Amino acid sequence: MTGPTHITVRVPLRIRRRPGRKTVVTPVVDGLPAEATTRADPALLKALARAFRYQRMLDDGRYASISEMAAAEKLDRGYLGRLLQLTLLAPDIVEAIVERRQAEGMTLPRLLHSVPLAWDQQPRYWPFGILPQS
Repeated sequence: MTGPTHITVRVPLRIRRRPGRKTVVTPVVDGLPAEATTRADPALLKALARAFRYQRMLDDGRYASISEMAAAEKLDRGYLGRLLQLTLLAPDIVEAIVERRQAEGMTLPRLLHSVPLAWDQQPRYWPFGILPQS
């Protein structure tokens, strides 16, 4: 080659705004795979991780009560109590959330609103709440 060569590549895309992040959406082109849909809810995953972390702190004796922890972590006591209820989810539901197989209706606000304590009642509370493993 005798001089610098430039290549311009144009890719039609859209940017979809979702809570907490932006997603690039490429058009469907013949021969290329379609956009992989994800049901990932970053807020739900983060809340679940925090709930188990806070529960571990209580179990380890780092804090004597939810009130003490809420003050130390600068959280509202009621919110912390509702967040800790996420640790009472059935293991299959927790697994589905971590593996991003939960249905769209299973959101953080719905989970924080009320959670049945009995594991056998939870699947009935969220019909079709877990998608089959792929």
